[in-house]
Amino acid sequence: MAQEEPPGGGRRRRSDPLSAMAGGGPAGVLGAIACLCFLAPAAAGFRRRGPSVTAKVFFDVKIGDRDVGRITIGLFGKVVPKTVENFIVLATGERGYGYKGSKFHRVIKDFMIQGGDFTAGDGSGGRSIYGKKFPDENFKLKHYGIGWVSMANSGPDTNGSQFFISVTKPSWLDGKHVVFGKVLDGMKGKQPSMCFCQLCVGSRVAQLSVVHSIELQQTDEHDRPLQDCVIVNSGKIAIKEPFVVEVDGW
Repeated sequence: MAQEEPPGGGRRRRSDPLSAMAGGGPAGVLGAIACLCFLAPAAAGFRRRGPSVTAKVFFDVKIGDRDVGRITIGLFGKVVPKTVENFIVLATGERGYGYKGSKFHRVIKDFMIQGGDFTAGDGSGGRSIYGKKFPDENFKLKHYGIGWVSMANSGPDTNGSQFFISVTKPSWLDGKHVVFGKVLDGMKGKQPSMCFCQLCVGSRVAQLSVVHSIELQQTDEHDRPLQDCVIVNSGKIAIKEPFVVEVDGW
């Protein structure tokens, strides 16, 4: 399973790029600005050079007795085809078992939400379409930011059906968990906002996304949500052609 671990190396000190390049004088500042302007297109280009989405799946989620909406996940079948195929087949349930009816059984605020154990429901079960476990396919993709989807495991080469969605940038998990997708819809909107309807005038009401609605659930000492967070329906969404996602998140 995905375990929360402290990132190594400590906090890196940030430097001011203008101060570093300016050299103290007006000409230096202008030169720094010009340099930053020159670098901007390259940085924007890097953001566009993410992996290609080759397929999409959806999860319709219910928390307690409340329908909270849909999570749509883009999958990177060109990079990790075996892992993606496992996820798609479990989402469609075409072999008679899969994610429909299963829970997000482990939730850690500001870290991740974990689901996919459709046999035991507590993180001890699950199975892949290749057998109980299958090997790590590769670690070409990293945990670039919030919304990236990875296989949960209990150690090397122990992938089954469990997965987690990051709500931070857990770079300390790079090389330990296979990244295979990214949330496309159902992730934005964590911060509370003012509601001006008749029932809520003057009060703050959280406008939460589906993922963050799960993330912010109260949990017990084992990180299990006190309310059931259930995938009531799941399946595959057809796409016309592959498309690229941004690497740097939302």
